[in-house]
Amino acid sequence: MAEALVKLQKEVMPSEALLPHHKKQDPRFKYAQNVLPGQHQDYPGLEYYMDPAPDYGEKTYRGSNKLVDMVALVTGGDSGIGRAICLAYAREGADIAFTYLDAKECADARETQRLVEAAQRKCVMIACDLSNEKDCREVVNATVKSFGRIDILVNNAAYQGAPIGDLKDLEAARILHTFNVNVIAPMLLVKSALSYMAPGSSIINTSSTVAYQPEVELLDYSTSKAAILSWTKGLARLLMEKGIRVNCVVPGPVWTPLVMQSCPDSKIQKFGKNTERNPIGRPAQPAEIAPAYVYLASRNDASFVAGEALNVTGGSFTP
Repeated sequence: MAEALVKLQKEVMPSEALLPHHKKQDPRFKYAQNVLPGQHQDYPGLEYYMDPAPDYGEKTYRGSNKLVDMVALVTGGDSGIGRAICLAYAREGADIAFTYLDAKECADARETQRLVEAAQRKCVMIACDLSNEKDCREVVNATVKSFGRIDILVNNAAYQGAPIGDLKDLEAARILHTFNVNVIAPMLLVKSALSYMAPGSSIINTSSTVAYQPEVELLDYSTSKAAILSWTKGLARLLMEKGIRVNCVVPGPVWTPLVMQSCPDSKIQKFGKNTERNPIGRPAQPAEIAPAYVYLASRNDASFVAGEALNVTGGSFTP
């Protein structure tokens, strides 16, 4: 199996000499897309229409057999960080089940499926609404029906509404939806998945730097991401008795569809460029975040890592 994967990597990847990430480079200028044109999309936002297109690692990510024959369930795997995770996991040898919201995101989801299958791994697409408790159970059931188990659960999907300048405009329905998707759904998914996760499995949650430095216009989202940090710490202690590691990744600003549907057109051009909060001075690309999820999922590399928040923030202040 390992020899076959190495052969496949050579077939689907460009030659070593052409890989840009092997060259010396200033991290501030790694990507030419430092100039972002103003743009906006309605919720949920599609990667297909983003300008410039995000880099999710298709031309650069080379696997090294870290997750051979494992089964990963990734929520929000159709685009952004989720797609980059699915690509990286597949090239590391894992089979993938991933969720996407509905038919509106189907074009993005098909692209993720193409990437996974190009790595000769099995892929299951699951359309669902994670704000619905029944759908959370069905996501796990669909994954287990296809693969029989879950080795890696990545709680990545999130809802981020439009900025709100006055607290009186933050409606209860929006608060509930934000917490249902960002906090309650991961809890329900873990609860349903545990019966199918053996010792050596791992759970990886997604927080955000706004958990440390809240965005005042996105207080519901910021608070939900702080809750994920606390939940990760407690859940790690609780599940270690089952031999299951729990950690989370804390990304800084990342160029994903989440930005498109929640950031005003006028602010897109400045996204990720506040050097006081983000010293690198540009937003990350999804391909720069996914390796953190690979590391935390690896049974060898991260076998002694539990209850940690792995910050991938561009140098912003974190506790």
